[in-house]
Amino acid sequence: MKFSTKEDVEAPIEAVFDMLCDFESFERSAMRRGAEVQRVDTMYKPGVGMTWNAVFPLRGKRRELTIEVVTFDRPNEIVIDSMSQGLAGQMSFELMPLSRNTTRVLVALEVKPLNLSARLWVQSLKLAKATLSKKYKDRVAEYARGMEDRHTRSVKV
Repeated sequence: MKFSTKEDVEAPIEAVFDMLCDFESFERSAMRRGAEVQRVDTMYKPGVGMTWNAVFPLRGKRRELTIEVVTFDRPNEIVIDSMSQGLAGQMSFELMPLSRNTTRVLVALEVKPLNLSARLWVQSLKLAKATLSKKYKDRVAEYARGMEDRHTRSVKV
């Protein structure tokens, strides 16, 4: 099952890429939502091979997730793979400069079931695909506006 959308962000491509590379803020956000997140690589700079283990409750069960950066092409693309019990996921961010101060961000999420129970769960998601797609697009748009706000604040300072 795949979701994708695009948003135009009023910020230069380098600034947008740097905001997408702020992995520590994503870690803190997940922790605020009740997840346990642990970085397991020893890298000092963002790049291919960055890896995290996360544990979080979902639908009354404890879920474990491994997340790894598999593509890191500054300032054009980041691809992140995730693996959990029964599900494989891939999230990609492609950036294209539209002008000096505008960047188009294409965000795609693909989830693949690896066993029967995951296949049934993904099948149930397909029944609500229209609603889920709208929520996905709304969340990406909300995040893009937040990036614009952060960029505007950083330029004024």
